Amino acid sequence: MRYYIIAGEASGDLHGSNLMKAIYRKDPAAEIRFWGGDLMQKVGGTLVKHYKDLAFMGFVEVLQNLRTIFKNIAHCKKDILAFQPDVLIFIDYPGFNMRIAKWAKQKGIPTHYYISPQIWAWKENRIKAIKRDIDFMYVILPFEKDFYEKKHNYPVAFVGHPLIDAIEEFRANHSGEDFRQKHQLDDRPIIALLPGSRKQEISKLLSEMLSVVHKYSDYQFVIAGAPGQEPAFYQQFIKGNNIFVVYNETYSLLNVAHAALVTSGTATLETALFKVPQVVLYKGNRISYEIAKRIITLKYISLVNLIMDGDVVVELIQNDCNAVRIEEELKKIMKGDNREKLLLKYEKLICKLGEQQASEFAADEIIKNSLQK
Repeated sequence: MRYYIIAGEASGDLHGSNLMKAIYRKDPAAEIRFWGGDLMQKVGGTLVKHYKDLAFMGFVEVLQNLRTIFKNIAHCKKDILAFQPDVLIFIDYPGFNMRIAKWAKQKGIPTHYYISPQIWAWKENRIKAIKRDIDFMYVILPFEKDFYEKKHNYPVAFVGHPLIDAIEEFRANHSGEDFRQKHQLDDRPIIALLPGSRKQEISKLLSEMLSVVHKYSDYQFVIAGAPGQEPAFYQQFIKGNNIFVVYNETYSLLNVAHAALVTSGTATLETALFKVPQVVLYKGNRISYEIAKRIITLKYISLVNLIMDGDVVVELIQNDCNAVRIEEELKKIMKGDNREKLLLKYEKLICKLGEQQASEFAADEIIKNSLQK
């Protein structure tokens, strides 16, 4: 069959790559064309557009780039028509993907959504468009199945969380010592800094993260550099300090980290699955933040706390995201009872996320539903 996949972010690239591997195992003759990133490109198929050219964060930033966004949408539609896929698969990235889905449904192209838009967080009225435009939905968070089926009478398949597979596979095949030697790191414990993948969020958060470095001389700080961002971009924040930046090695970094400062998003869950104590940070454009605060009704911004429905990790948001509070909360998780309690809560989180092989289950469902359609 011919598969067209659209992933618009780094996390989508990861999950898309594992889904593609599973599809190729089950359908060796598969033809795959996709919007994604380096990980998907390594698996095979044809890359149409890299996600680094698509990522705009926040209300103001989106408005400033509307012309580029609409140009990308038009290009995507034209490319889909030329390819004539049997299956069109969306991976998260709802602002873009739901527009394509509406158009594709009208064209009679089967639509599958792997990793639901977070309509339980905001824009719940998108359920109308999902019911109308999405033929099959595959969810990865345990509470999403009840949300769709019980609250909105829309059947979905819960396939488990693909991060469990990706991380377990990684840990089985990588040594922390190899990472240290490769980057000439010393024996001091490592504090990982994960400031995000977009320039806007990195610019807002990395300076705050680095503000505590001088308080922890017994530790070494390593930044997870985002794919596509140039080293010079990070150097303006480091300013000569002895701080390392590694690229495309976030999992290698988390595999050896003692603690982490993490931007809200998928990285919070990845950090928890690597069992690294963390403090979650968010600081956005002031106008975008004020707008978001009024329309998002969730109690938490981290996936860890959302899944567990409780205060598992500390979240420092906007004005609370400052040097004093970051140092205060980081100190609590470096050692002692607070650290041990957090690690125990991580174990409960892992149990709640379900079994492994999410990518395999998703590929099975996509192929089965496509053949039955």
